[in-house]
Amino acid sequence: MTEQAGPRALVEHVVGAERAGFDFSVTSDHYFPWLESQGHAPYAWSVLGAAAQATSRIPLMTYVTCPTTRYHPAVVAQKAATMQLLSEGRFRLGLGSGENLNEHVVGAGWPAPHVRLEMLQEAVEIIRALFGGGPVNHHGAHFDVENAKLWDLPEAPPPIGIAVSGRRSCELAGRLGDLVIATEPRAELVKLFDEGGGAGKPRVGQLPVCYDTDRDAAVARAHDQFRWFAGGWPVNSELPGPTAFAGATSFVRPEDVAETIPCGDDVDAFVDAVKPYVDAGFTEIALVQIGGEHQRPFLDWSEKTLLPALRRL
Repeated sequence: MTEQAGPRALVEHVVGAERAGFDFSVTSDHYFPWLESQGHAPYAWSVLGAAAQATSRIPLMTYVTCPTTRYHPAVVAQKAATMQLLSEGRFRLGLGSGENLNEHVVGAGWPAPHVRLEMLQEAVEIIRALFGGGPVNHHGAHFDVENAKLWDLPEAPPPIGIAVSGRRSCELAGRLGDLVIATEPRAELVKLFDEGGGAGKPRVGQLPVCYDTDRDAAVARAHDQFRWFAGGWPVNSELPGPTAFAGATSFVRPEDVAETIPCGDDVDAFVDAVKPYVDAGFTEIALVQIGGEHQRPFLDWSEKTLLPALRRL
């Protein structure tokens, strides 16, 4: 999670995840942390390049990149193709409509949600065209591409994942994506994705967790660094910076956070939190351990205790 650790530490985390036996890894792609207490926001794509060279097995994935404002889709296509080559086929390109938190920095304004989805659709179409190998010219409602071509293309382009939260994004993901990404264990999202053309494609869910042998310390850390999660994506996508998130979550209590995020070292609580994703039809789950300085003990515990328990689900 780029919001809670510096670039060298992030590479160490994915190396540790590979060693612990995790099946895949994901990275956020932020310009700002959600809250100042998280304290970081390095450039995800440099970290990904380093991670590709520091690991040999574990898949890598953006989770997620917004290809519409801070980055032009033609540039995202070039970055993703390069990552697929550097990782020798281990990269997946996760895309989403973005958050004001990160995209406001280029001064282009923050469009309404329906416009953001239109922009995402057009961006995915441009990226797919560039993955096809030929010169691309495009003059659309939101983007222009002038005689672009990717000169270093992998044999197989990286699969594209699309983050969803409702009907329109699910339909888009089913039609144009190779997998779907969601932050809630809602079976209706999977159903809508399938109906839009996603049947049989991977479904990736996300769950924040906070491991610590001291449960009170885990709850306090989750509240300090992750209470922003309580707002939900309709709110989280609109707020412009850490100060706004601090204000919007000023009445969120530690016990409120602990109700939705498993905290401590009770493995059954972690398994119980994952099970709704399994029941909803998700095929993969991305666990976000809260606290940049608390990754190593979490990875050690995961290898010995958590992963064996999850694989029995």
